[in-house]
Amino acid sequence: MKKNLPTEQRAALLAALEARFKKNSNRHKGIEWAKVLAKLEASPAKLWSLNEMESTGGEPDVVGHDKKTGDYIFYDCSAESPKDRRSICYDREALDARKEHKPADSAIDMAAAMGIELLTEAQYRELQQLGSFDLKTSSWVVTPAAIRELGGALFCDRRYGTVFVYHNGAESYYAARGFRGSLRV
Repeated sequence: MKKNLPTEQRAALLAALEARFKKNSNRHKGIEWAKVLAKLEASPAKLWSLNEMESTGGEPDVVGHDKKTGDYIFYDCSAESPKDRRSICYDREALDARKEHKPADSAIDMAAAMGIELLTEAQYRELQQLGSFDLKTSSWVVTPAAIRELGGALFCDRRYGTVFVYHNGAESYYAARGFRGSLRV
């Protein structure tokens, strides 16, 4: 599959990313848009992934810069779990285990198809330092292998001014639970 955006779609995405970057400067203090833009323009496949994040309701934004690699780090910064990534179970194994009422997809498979990673619990907590997210929804996060091997998966949300980490069966899915992703460019 070719992961290049048509010129007009690319321009629209870059304009949306720049507007969000400028509006939310508290998320990326000391980072210059021109440098981010240069990296984006040199990475068509990463732009494609950012477009996937955007088109599913993620509102991706820069949340950091890795000085060792030079990568800019994007997270989904939508107020609630991205709307077109909800009602999904955790992974393919969980999806295959459901005998009936299967969800359309899984968080791990969707993230892989988009070219992004699920947030870890630590990344989710970092995101919550930048604002209040998932006040009405919840988001699957990367689950440690030992928990997953026993059939469980982790998700997080923010309630009562506190970030909570919970567990559920990996095959469960809810209309208010999706996932947030990260991408390094």
